[in-house]
Amino acid sequence: MKNATFPLVKRTCYSLFTLGFILLLTACNNKPSKDKTNTTEPNNLAKFETIYWNVKAIHPNGQSLDIKMFDNAGEGFDIKAIQNSDQDYLMDVKAMVNDEILPVKILVSENQFTPVVAITNSGSAYKLKAVTPEGEELEIIGVARYGNIVIMKALTKKGKFYGVKAISPTGQLNDIKGIKVNSQDREMTLKGHSIYAHVKAMHPSDNEDHFILPKKNITKGAYKSDFETIIWNIKAITPDGKNLDIKAIDPKGNTFDVSAVQDSKQHSFLNIKVFVEGVELPVKIMQRAASDTYSPIKAIGPDGTIYDIKALTEDQKKLDVKGISRSGNIIHVKAINENGEHYAVKAFAPDGKLNAVKGIKIFDRPVEMKVQDHPVYAHLKAISQ
Repeated sequence: MKNATFPLVKRTCYSLFTLGFILLLTACNNKPSKDKTNTTEPNNLAKFETIYWNVKAIHPNGQSLDIKMFDNAGEGFDIKAIQNSDQDYLMDVKAMVNDEILPVKILVSENQFTPVVAITNSGSAYKLKAVTPEGEELEIIGVARYGNIVIMKALTKKGKFYGVKAISPTGQLNDIKGIKVNSQDREMTLKGHSIYAHVKAMHPSDNEDHFILPKKNITKGAYKSDFETIIWNIKAITPDGKNLDIKAIDPKGNTFDVSAVQDSKQHSFLNIKVFVEGVELPVKIMQRAASDTYSPIKAIGPDGTIYDIKALTEDQKKLDVKGISRSGNIIHVKAINENGEHYAVKAFAPDGKLNAVKGIKIFDRPVEMKVQDHPVYAHLKAISQ
């Protein structure tokens, strides 16, 4: 599926005469550098008719089981993955309760497995359960963490696990996973509940279902036990197939590597960092200035120092790397040459695996968080294509 880049459309000039007023709408130049539209703000998303994906547990015999949120009265409500743009990389998962759409989260827990709940506006948290044809209710839980990913399953009374999937009306399948954007146990607090991970529907990954269960509860960092970190290289790809280095540049002009960090066996959702004298700096898509066309991408030092992120050509020209457009929860990232042409940005593993570099929004608001008092628009990640 092609990225939505919101290209300028050449408009036909016309005149409108009304009561002596003449309004001329002049034809617009189609060069990206002249576009002053904020292509990365929510109110400029392309119009899209929302698609609701069904969320199901999958029995080993291939049968799908409904997953519901059950309230205190025992009434069940549908769980849906919501596709509100032309991308299905990353979709919100919500509980549809009458006229309300409730967030679905994984909670911090002292138990080995972590509960998956929908949280109401009043602060009540209701568990998600799969229902068998015989009426047995199977709890939906987080069972293992690998880096930024929390594997979710339906748990039977006999201790067996069933996969949890989002199924589109046309039969496409996504995995339902928990995702984390920081390394701490608690991501945030929502209505008084400590949130461990955000529940999303994501493209399947072939290396995440054959996990080894942790020996202690998954909120205590057991996922890092026996894995040697793998560094992926971040490159911009030119139309003729050349890979350009992408570097962070400090205020003095020093350059540093920009890398995706695989710190567990999963590689579908990786942090992107800059390494400066042994310190890992976060890389974020920042809130853009009103005068800017696109959203800048920066690394942020522990003292708040800002590092520019640039692609370097063979003759050492510095090309901007920016968030150029938004599709739902995804911000499309490109390097931009002097002619306004866009180059794809990818993460390359040492063994040749390839991920897309994207901005990720967890919340539908302009500022996700602040890092050293700098407002962050989206998190930069390397994700499965």
